[in-house]
Amino acid sequence: MTSLSKYISVTLTILLVSAFAGKMSAQDGTSVYSFLNLPTSTLAYGLGGINISNIDDDINASDRNPGLLGSEVDMQLGVNYMKYIGESNFAGVKFGRRAGDHGAWAAGIQYFGYGKIKGADIDGTLTGDISPKDMLFSATYAHDITDRWRGGATVKMVYSSYDAYSAMALATDIGVNYYNPDSDFSFSAMVANLGGQVKKFNDRGERLPIDIRLGISKGLGSLPVVFSVTAWNLTKWKLPYYDNGDGTDGNSGTLKENFSSNLFRHLVFAADFVPSENFHIGLGYNYKTRTDMSTYKRSILSGFSACMGLKVKNFGIGIAFAQPHSGATTFMLNLSTKLYEF
Repeated sequence: MTSLSKYISVTLTILLVSAFAGKMSAQDGTSVYSFLNLPTSTLAYGLGGINISNIDDDINASDRNPGLLGSEVDMQLGVNYMKYIGESNFAGVKFGRRAGDHGAWAAGIQYFGYGKIKGADIDGTLTGDISPKDMLFSATYAHDITDRWRGGATVKMVYSSYDAYSAMALATDIGVNYYNPDSDFSFSAMVANLGGQVKKFNDRGERLPIDIRLGISKGLGSLPVVFSVTAWNLTKWKLPYYDNGDGTDGNSGTLKENFSSNLFRHLVFAADFVPSENFHIGLGYNYKTRTDMSTYKRSILSGFSACMGLKVKNFGIGIAFAQPHSGATTFMLNLSTKLYEF
């Protein structure tokens, strides 16, 4: 089978499975499990929040697409921290290991804490502070299909605790990646968050944010820049939003749902400047983030994000920054090291 035939065959398989998964899910684009779409990698966060094709050997980036995990993460330990909106703080740890000559596995734990919220009963009487939280346990295995194709899967268990209510869910990410080092071209396709609840909040069930994603990244040869375009939310074409203009009181907003608006709300654009294998600076633009924040007083930086990565001897460090609106500045930190090099 030629490389092109393999490319078409694997891609069609992923898309057919994804289309079936998409029909099984609700189509309103909402879910209490939306935190599953938050990356733990500064590279992904800095490149627009969603990036499944940019090649990176940091274990923290393994959650973007299981098809990107490889033996280069052997004995690598990574930790991540994110200061999110309000009092939200997220943190986690990951470990990766080679599995034979053509495989690799990784395991991780992620904590999502949302700060303290005042609790009240049905009559409005305050009952004390509550601290809602989510926890994610993940295990990934990936294998080299050929010298240019790689596929993988991640199994995720989610535990949520909101005051007296708790829930559990199981999910799977399935992804493939094609990478041609000669042309510095990468293509990825994946299904994210395929699964459902195994224990409900009270008697109410909630769906997972099942998603189809496609991505390409392309280097420019002698110019050390890699451009990426990622398409997501592909289980639903229409993604309307309200534009409140300057946000003045009394402005009911204008519904935006034309072709160009829907198209660009599915796309994330990014550029990564990589002058050496030990340093990079990335910039991303997510039009959906910017338009989602049009309800609020967004800043000029809304929709944009940036990241930087540096490797010194046995350690890697990454930072990322974004400001979705003027009242929310988010910051992410990654640290990684290879244990066998000590």
